[in-house]
Amino acid sequence: MTGSSRRFLAALAATPKQWLVVLDDLHSPGDVHGLWPPHTATGKVVATTRRRDAALIGDRRRMVAIGVFTPAESQSYLTDKLADHPRLIDGAGELAEDLGHLPLALAQAAAYLIDEDLTCHEYRSLVADRRRRLPELLPEPGALPDDHRETVTATLSLSIDAADRMRPAGLAPRVLEVAAVLDPSGIPAAVFTSPAVLAHLANVLARDITADEVRTALRCLHRLNLATVDFNEPNRAVRVHALVQRATREQLNEINLGTVARAAGDALLEAWPDIQRDSDLAQVLRTNTDTLHTITTTHLWEPDPHSVLFRAGRSLGESGQVAAAQSHFQQLHTLATERIGPDHIDTLGTRNNLASWRGEAGDVAGAVAEFEQLLADVLRLLGPNHSLTLATRGNLASSRGQAGDVAGAVKEFERLLADQLRVLGSEHPDTLLTRSNLASWRNDAGDVAGAIAEFEQLLADRLRVLGSEHPDTLMTRGNLASWRGGAGDVAGAVKEFERLLADRLRVLGSEHPDTLLTRSNLASWRNDAGDVAGAIAEFERVLADRLRVLGPEHPDTLATRNNLASARGEAGDVAGAIAEFEQLLADRLRVLGSEHPDTLMTRNNLASWRTGVGDAAGAVAEFEQLLADVLRVLGPNHPLTLTTRGNLAYVRGEAGDVTGAVKEFERLLADQLRVLGSEHPDTLATRNNLASWRGEAGDVAGAIAELEQLLADQLRVLGATHPSSLRTRRNLDHWWKAVEREVTSED
Repeated sequence: MTGSSRRFLAALAATPKQWLVVLDDLHSPGDVHGLWPPHTATGKVVATTRRRDAALIGDRRRMVAIGVFTPAESQSYLTDKLADHPRLIDGAGELAEDLGHLPLALAQAAAYLIDEDLTCHEYRSLVADRRRRLPELLPEPGALPDDHRETVTATLSLSIDAADRMRPAGLAPRVLEVAAVLDPSGIPAAVFTSPAVLAHLANVLARDITADEVRTALRCLHRLNLATVDFNEPNRAVRVHALVQRATREQLNEINLGTVARAAGDALLEAWPDIQRDSDLAQVLRTNTDTLHTITTTHLWEPDPHSVLFRAGRSLGESGQVAAAQSHFQQLHTLATERIGPDHIDTLGTRNNLASWRGEAGDVAGAVAEFEQLLADVLRLLGPNHSLTLATRGNLASSRGQAGDVAGAVKEFERLLADQLRVLGSEHPDTLLTRSNLASWRNDAGDVAGAIAEFEQLLADRLRVLGSEHPDTLMTRGNLASWRGGAGDVAGAVKEFERLLADRLRVLGSEHPDTLLTRSNLASWRNDAGDVAGAIAEFERVLADRLRVLGPEHPDTLATRNNLASARGEAGDVAGAIAEFEQLLADRLRVLGSEHPDTLMTRNNLASWRTGVGDAAGAVAEFEQLLADVLRVLGPNHPLTLTTRGNLAYVRGEAGDVTGAVKEFERLLADQLRVLGSEHPDTLATRNNLASWRGEAGDVAGAIAELEQLLADQLRVLGATHPSSLRTRRNLDHWWKAVEREVTSED
């Protein structure tokens, strides 16, 4: 401290006059060490600085953060500055958003607009052009407005230089480079301490870097106001203003920018959990991926497309946003075709994903067509034994089955299994998966006993090859329990799901989606076993947990609401079931769209429960409209189309058109025999309905004869204890008693 400084401070302490000292643009707390004016009743000190060091507060000093303008303040500022140039105000609100409402940037942009006679809209185009660097878009240093001494870029450059000198030396600017290619509104803390970023920083600085050092570097950026860091908000721990990001990126050459981009992509992948329990984190990771791709598009496609682009698309689908997933892969396919060519294996991979999510979004016929074309191309380019060729065949078979060609799906999976056994061997995971798919489609084709036998053998093989705790082994146990329950052993299904739940809790934990699925399945089978109240209570608990773990729009969450509504209706609360299905339909329309199979199924369920309150005529109208829609969207052979026809025939009978019900069930049975075969459960169910409505139409003898033949077939196909067999026995008994009553009446 100089003598003059001491005399000045002493004078301030002694004077009774009011005084104000302004320390403008304080670069470092150390610059005023020992120079803070004294605390007096008559004096005040105001210091302006970009720093946020702890040394600046305390000793009766307090920090007042001056943030960016609000949107209204930005609009008002630009309107005032451009008052004499009203033509230039066009696009002011959007420009303020582009500049992040930063007062310094808005002031210098306004001066540039006036000097160059540009509208705000025209200036936005220049800002968006990444070929232009920030200094080109600001006034010359000698023409700065509002007594500014430095341009935005010069101001930021000084702060970055200061960060470079702070401990750990040289690290903070390198960390800022990673942040500069990600989302300015929030980057997860895990990205910066990921192995990928630590390896990148170590390579750049030629020394090992620890996670603790990175966290220290982030705090340095926070102190210098280059970033806002809050580790208490891990999903959005780091925020960086978009202009800070741009200034940082413009200091990198293209090679270094590409290195940073690939490292950031690797870090996002490492931060992405295999199971998306945190829907907010998943959204943040997708937003960061989109920002990274927008900023560094070329670098994420050289030499090959980065895997994070595919992970973001799958994440959309896994979170229930199937239409968005389809759109994402459509955009990826367009880019892949342009950048790496239509025959590149990754381009073919985008087509596989696109077709899959198209089917999930409800366009099953479109998925079949895309898989057929893709299969022709991968056969030509990769040959019949390539893994993508075999996977495409499996996806095509499943899509055909979902489109209603169940028999065709079975045949294709049989052929695929033979080829995988030859190419991959009997113990390869893909071979085992095909066996699982084949058994499932055989079950849907009506071969319940064959499906159970195959799942029993598959379970034994997966236990031997994969072990008892592998997810595929546990999944097989769940499938086997379901098929056994469907074959009539409901009590056995309940017991097996109870054992499976205990194992999944132990192996996967209480919040794993597979654990939640097992709880849901257990509740369903308890409901079928007669414990409706217990099922409702468990569905309510599962719904609460799925809302918390998966979020309100996840397909599993919506499915739980469907199951809960049905169980409530079966318990007698038909009005409550209808109200819940109405709300579920509104949500599925919003989340999935009007043509998704789940949306159409919800309409089916809602119309069915409305029938239960006596509105048969209204149900007929709803089913007629639904049938028109499923025919248009899914085609005549889809299972939901056939189900809707059966429901429509039933409600027509309930509405008094018994003859029409009989005729429709006759036509439906003919189509099910052609599409599903004679032993499919749905075909057998239609025979039951047809016989019953024939009886209602007066042909009691015909009803009895058909039910007797049906019972014989069900005993052979399903067994004596299957619920459908028992139902047929009850119906047959009903019509025999009707005959007895008629004979008694005549006597």
